Amino acid sequence: MFTFKITDDAELRPLEPWQAGEFLAHVDKARKNIEPYISWADLVVDEDGARSFLQRYADRQAAGEGRIYGIWLAGELVGGLLFRTFEVAWGSCEIGVWLSAEAEGRGLVTRATQQLIDWAIGVRGMNRVEWRCVPDNARSGAVAKRLGMTLEGTLRQAFPYRGEIHDVQIWALVRDEWEHRSWA
Repeated sequence: MFTFKITDDAELRPLEPWQAGEFLAHVDKARKNIEPYISWADLVVDEDGARSFLQRYADRQAAGEGRIYGIWLAGELVGGLLFRTFEVAWGSCEIGVWLSAEAEGRGLVTRATQQLIDWAIGVRGMNRVEWRCVPDNARSGAVAKRLGMTLEGTLRQAFPYRGEIHDVQIWALVRDEWEHRSWA
């Protein structure tokens, strides 16, 4: 297992099915902050649901099709990142993120995402990393911008969630841009 130090008191590491109880406790604590934007929060409502969700990503990881990571701050799980899609044959993947309100404003998501982008492009040979968010999620769009991503457009009425159909912004960073990134 790897651990990436994000800051002196924060680290990024894999989230695995055996951590279902800790993951559920985190989602319950962060639910108010993440539910407006993260549809899987509706699936993680008990330990079985948390384990099933994490197992789905463990299976994806074994197939080389996705991964899920947690962000721990002072030993507490406060957020995470995942490769929602990871299409090696196409050279394209999508990163999704979430964070508890108390951990916002520390640069944790930006730094952790930089690490995953470096791995996806530099190690796995991806050509394109996508970031999708609803336009109302200004914090998410701001992170994409800090990462040097380009807003490529908005898919209108593309995300049905909780009885409403939301627009989705598509941000992306491609290999050529990554090679000239500022965080290298």
